[in-house]
Amino acid sequence: MDSNLLQMHLATVPVIDDILRDGARRALQAAVEREVDDYVERNRQHLDSAGHRLVVRNGHHPVRKIQSGNGPIEVHQPRVNDKRVDEQGQRIRFTSKILPPYLRKTKAIEELVPWLYLKGISSSDFPEALACLGHDGSGLSPTTIVRMKELWQGEYENFCRRELSGKRYVYLWADGIYFNIRLTDDRPCVLVLMGATEDGTKELIAMIDGQRESEQSWLELLLDAKARGLKGSPMLATGDGALGFWKALKQVYPSTRTQRCWVHKTVNVLDKLARGQQVSGKKMLHEIWMAATKEEAVKALGKFAATYQAKFPKAVECLLKDQEELLAFYDFPAEHWQHLRTSNPIESTFATVRLRTYKTKGAGSRTACMAMAFKLVESAQNHWRKLNGSTLLPEVIAGVIFKDGTKLAA
Repeated sequence: MDSNLLQMHLATVPVIDDILRDGARRALQAAVEREVDDYVERNRQHLDSAGHRLVVRNGHHPVRKIQSGNGPIEVHQPRVNDKRVDEQGQRIRFTSKILPPYLRKTKAIEELVPWLYLKGISSSDFPEALACLGHDGSGLSPTTIVRMKELWQGEYENFCRRELSGKRYVYLWADGIYFNIRLTDDRPCVLVLMGATEDGTKELIAMIDGQRESEQSWLELLLDAKARGLKGSPMLATGDGALGFWKALKQVYPSTRTQRCWVHKTVNVLDKLARGQQVSGKKMLHEIWMAATKEEAVKALGKFAATYQAKFPKAVECLLKDQEELLAFYDFPAEHWQHLRTSNPIESTFATVRLRTYKTKGAGSRTACMAMAFKLVESAQNHWRKLNGSTLLPEVIAGVIFKDGTKLAA
């Protein structure tokens, strides 16, 4: 390419990018506008006692920027005022299937297809939805989508049957994730178990349909993993205190230490404080698990108890009953603390596919939903970072004693 042609090419590229980006913006804007109009029109028959509509448009949200393959795309999303309440008395909210609140950038097709499926997009609407998000979905016919789902269901089944011989997980994270997307109401929970290997790599160990608080569901998960070759006892497991996982863990791996998740515990404790006390209460709880030593943490915990015992005894009881499990991380390397104090490795992974309150109408196949969730986790797993201080893991396995995060001299 001569210099003139090169200069023309370089000058043309930004113009093409601008055209593509503007086209994507207009398509996305039109799609979300049409989605809201359809939602309002479908609910036009819902009226209050004065004959006014309960579902109406209400201006627009602030402009959002979505990062796409063609650069940032600005969209002015319509706002919906839905005054209806469901059978439980909770306010019904409109959530865009095309542009949910937390979406900030588009994904690869391998992530978008399962993500859109879990959000309730029908197979026939995939091409349009993908095009609005900056992808060419013209080759994804409903038949192609069905074949992809079948393929991914097979991959999920193979994952659940895979051999685990030779695997050793030093740390575990467990949680029960409630999906309210296209799932039926009989068993609306996915049990998730993650682990850190001997070199500090985080891996998904198991993900099954079950009951979050059921000891039997978790026992089946752990026994199945053990039957497929997972023999060594993990050194520490982190999770929420409400899980049936803990009773099951004692039966399968009785020597594994337990660590209560500080994020879950903080939410539970603050829920028992008056709203006006929650900001100061949260700060005091933060001082406990961020203390440099276990002794300082115990002092901070005592301060919280002394402050709230008289007026909010249930909040203090909620905190004190798990004191030992909340502070277990102090007996492990300080480099590992940020990984061990919470079940965030699971929480952050499922944040984009889980909503705990509002449900999408029209339940899909549970088998297909599990496969789609698995594909999203599989994709996210490629970006999980190793544990800090992974070189210390052999010492943890060998039983070296750590106090306040520091190895004791022999």
